[in-house]
Amino acid sequence: MNQPPTNKDGLTEEQFLQRYDASQFERPSVTVDMLIFTVAEELEPNYRKLSPKSLQILLVKRADHPYMGHWALPGGFVSPDESLEEAALRELWTETNIDNIYLEQLYTWGEVNRDPRTRVISTSYMALVDSEALEVKAGNDAEDAKWFRIEDKWLRENKMATESGTITEKWVELRFWNEAEELSATIKITRTVSGRIVREEREIVETNQVAFDHAKIIQYALERLRNKIEYTDIAFALMPELFTLTELQQVYEVILGKELLAAAFRRKVADKVIETNHYRKHAGHRPSKYYRFNPEWT
Repeated sequence: MNQPPTNKDGLTEEQFLQRYDASQFERPSVTVDMLIFTVAEELEPNYRKLSPKSLQILLVKRADHPYMGHWALPGGFVSPDESLEEAALRELWTETNIDNIYLEQLYTWGEVNRDPRTRVISTSYMALVDSEALEVKAGNDAEDAKWFRIEDKWLRENKMATESGTITEKWVELRFWNEAEELSATIKITRTVSGRIVREEREIVETNQVAFDHAKIIQYALERLRNKIEYTDIAFALMPELFTLTELQQVYEVILGKELLAAAFRRKVADKVIETNHYRKHAGHRPSKYYRFNPEWT
């Protein structure tokens, strides 16, 4: 009969775990932050045109210190008896009343001084949702919960050569607004290429009413969202069962922040949609053919 292996102190794994003292290492707190994006309709006075759309993000107003009165991503601390995803879904429900949505893990943030209370490591999650299907309201942990239109703008860029590669510095401005408030932040992104090693760091240059380091988390999430819409079907989370290609293109344009050529766009999404025999008929519009999402696209 094989004997269980022992370590340098002559202990089996079972004996080691029985004697293990977890307090010998200082343990950081663990949190989750959720980035909930949507594309929402804006008012269009001309009934002959499709209503314009805007990219929006859900933020909560902090009800306590630190950053009391500032706006933050929904989120909170992870309990010892739950997974990261369970904590994300719980915090999203208690702070915003949103339930039963698919969250995709985005990135883990672990800078030492990112939270003034204690050492905090946070895992962020991202989702693109249909806001019309959700009833958002602030829970016990938040003073308020609101959708904010979001816009980013590149300010300037510096590129320097080094002995082993390059250092590129970019500054981007984020602006958030709704009918009642306007927030902003400036992020500096430093990309260092040294041989085959590439590093990218983000730094908050200034922030106006955006809590913690959430501005740079949001900026990173915007980059990832725009990348994902190019090669995944994430945009279809916003579409009804039947939609026109013009409506679909408008969603892509809002997320990407640029206009797309109709012919090129239709070639790009051809394998993601299925043509139907139904037409959109509306006063002031020419009839447009309806399409539906193709779940078997490759």
